[in-house]
Amino acid sequence: MIPLVCETVKMLKNSSTIVVFLTALIFSCSSKSKLQDFDHETWISDPAGCDGKRLGLKASLENNLEALKTLNQNEVKDLLGKPDKNELYKRSQKFFVYQIGPGKECGQEPTTPSPYLSIRFNAMGLAKEVLIYNQ
Repeated sequence: MIPLVCETVKMLKNSSTIVVFLTALIFSCSSKSKLQDFDHETWISDPAGCDGKRLGLKASLENNLEALKTLNQNEVKDLLGKPDKNELYKRSQKFFVYQIGPGKECGQEPTTPSPYLSIRFNAMGLAKEVLIYNQ
């Protein structure tokens, strides 16, 4: 009877080690989501789109709208940086707004409407709506 108990304890120790390892592996693999053909460094280096570098990434964003919907707030911040505008809405919804092209915020009057990326998050912090629009 005692050897059986010892074997069971060893199996449980190994099982819990395996569970912890697999959990860590799953979270480490999903911690930084990436978009296809999107240059994160170029996006981050152009705050508020004032240098016009983000405009070159607009097509990539349009191709990755569905992929952006799979991210949570922290993953979006990791990927796109701090939002240019952060809006709170009813029922604990939140909007992150990123300016894609130069606008009034850059100290110049734009000649054409400036594009924006808007991401709506639900109360759980998950992206539910992703839009690119001109203002």
